[in-house]
Amino acid sequence: MGILEKVDSLIDKGNGVLASHRSPPSGVIGFPTCDSGLFATWKTQSLAFLEKQFSSTSPYYLEFQDKVKKAYTGSIRTGIGVLEAVKEEIDSGEISTVPDTKNPIQIIENLCDRFHLIARQLRERYNERETIDIQDEYDVQDLFHALLHLEFEDVRAEEWVPSNAGKSTRVDFLLKPERIVVEIKKTRKGLGAKEVGSQLIEDIHRYSSHPDCDALVCFVYDPDGRVANPRGLESDLNKDTDELVVQTYIRP
Repeated sequence: MGILEKVDSLIDKGNGVLASHRSPPSGVIGFPTCDSGLFATWKTQSLAFLEKQFSSTSPYYLEFQDKVKKAYTGSIRTGIGVLEAVKEEIDSGEISTVPDTKNPIQIIENLCDRFHLIARQLRERYNERETIDIQDEYDVQDLFHALLHLEFEDVRAEEWVPSNAGKSTRVDFLLKPERIVVEIKKTRKGLGAKEVGSQLIEDIHRYSSHPDCDALVCFVYDPDGRVANPRGLESDLNKDTDELVVQTYIRP
């Protein structure tokens, strides 16, 4: 089914939901309502279509999500109007139907934001079965490595950084097609804000000479809250220059 045919189908389904409306009984005050099952199916399919074609931040998706809330005739007519506007603009060629490409750094940021929830969930296994328990930096690296594979095809672990003043080091992960290095840290006793900051400053200096690195993403896992001012440390480390883009995420 083509895109225009899909929009037509959703408009038809919306009209079908409208046709199912029943007015309140005589003497009862209320909005004319429609079949709730038909409404829920149509709403879900319409939002999924709009998100797939235009992203969840597009005006079409946001308008539909904001205005189509209940199985009322006015709400449904608004949703049909959104779909008709989409059809008209697609037909005229005024809008693209290609979904927005996600920024890879935003994808990594999302993994950082969700990491603590995932790590905590992994501990809750049926019948107390064995699982990964995040105890040190290696555990963080292993889990984050697996999560990166959800979004990126080419994830290279422990790529060597060129020698700098007689020293060599290894990065945690290199996303070569995206030209992004991901550096992982975990706070612990003796490795708080000051120590992490010093290590990352040194890493930033070294990674600026990496031939396949245009951006460095630093993920600091701080489950015990050893970094008193995480947003301040992030701000001190982050930078955006022609030489290197640095983004730091201290979570949770």
